[in-house]
Amino acid sequence: MTAYDVIVLGAGAAGLMCALTAGQRGKRVLLLDHADEPGKKILISGGGRCNFTNLGCVPDRFLSANRHFVRSALSRYTQHDFIALVARHRIAWHEKTLGQLFCDGSAREIVAMLVAECAAGNVDIRMGHRVTGVTTGFCVDTDHGVFTAPALVLATGGLSIPKMGATGFAHDVARQFGLRLTGVRPGLVPLTFQGEALDLMRPLSGVALPVVACIGKTRFREAMLFTHRGLSGPAVLQISSFWTPGLEITLDCLPDQDARATLLALKASRPRAGFKTVLADILPQRLAALLAPEDGPTMSNQTDRALTAMADRLKDWRLTPAGTEGYAKAEVTLGGIDTRDFSSQTMQANAVPGLFAIGEAVDVTGWLGGYNFQWAWSSGWCAGMAV
Repeated sequence: MTAYDVIVLGAGAAGLMCALTAGQRGKRVLLLDHADEPGKKILISGGGRCNFTNLGCVPDRFLSANRHFVRSALSRYTQHDFIALVARHRIAWHEKTLGQLFCDGSAREIVAMLVAECAAGNVDIRMGHRVTGVTTGFCVDTDHGVFTAPALVLATGGLSIPKMGATGFAHDVARQFGLRLTGVRPGLVPLTFQGEALDLMRPLSGVALPVVACIGKTRFREAMLFTHRGLSGPAVLQISSFWTPGLEITLDCLPDQDARATLLALKASRPRAGFKTVLADILPQRLAALLAPEDGPTMSNQTDRALTAMADRLKDWRLTPAGTEGYAKAEVTLGGIDTRDFSSQTMQANAVPGLFAIGEAVDVTGWLGGYNFQWAWSSGWCAGMAV
């Protein structure tokens, strides 16, 4: 049996950050994961370029039943701290849109950086180790032996992308130690539809356009993509985190335009143009063709009332999703280990000294665009400083 100061379960973003932080403080750290290499979800993120943080990381861009929990960690280890780490490793990066930062090269550079920092802290990284049990103490049984430490960090993530090895392991261990969980569901996930709505969307599969997606006062202006099962794209992924079954979403397909004024002006300036032709100038061609399948009627033939009705539809398209694509396509898991049972400064369980939970395992979910990585860095750093 080998003893350590701290055992970190999960070699993803949060686990690596926690391990390297603790290791560089002189702690004897063991990092365990059942996968064959560290940072597997990092490697596939951002199209292989890793959207590693966002310049706009502020607490109100994170969802949690305990909405103030993120404040301490985000203020103690900020996006600028992680950017400085990336700079020290001479990893080139760029800002894409909306404050999203990506590697110029490959996500492998981020993983290599984290592994190098772990090596600098003499972290013992052991991949291909399946945990079979955890007992108080903490004693961790694996298929490669038993390991003990007075501190245990749960960093195994949530349920999203099971093909990458995601499981509810952290949730199970939390329950075992008497900690509460909030309800969990897929987040940042494509929405699915049925009936007439789906019949409309299927012929548009692959069509993308900028929209404003809304639920109540929550609004996201980004691209939307029609799929063979419904809707996806950044705007829809964002709004999906705020959607629950039965809720209606609203789409503005002509952001920043007065659609009625635009169509009436086009009627006046291009009276002989076909209605479908004019719509195709302001909308993707396939969407225009679906809304006006025949190009016979000219703009002059369209009544002001008909153009107003079309404008209303484009600016206020109301839809009720049937569901989501589930954890297989979800980028994150909403909900998780209840943060009310933890210190927001250290990530340690209030009633179980030595037990920590970080990253996606807990009930904190960021917006799309690097926010969830920043939560991993911030929560991992806080736990690493406390173990």
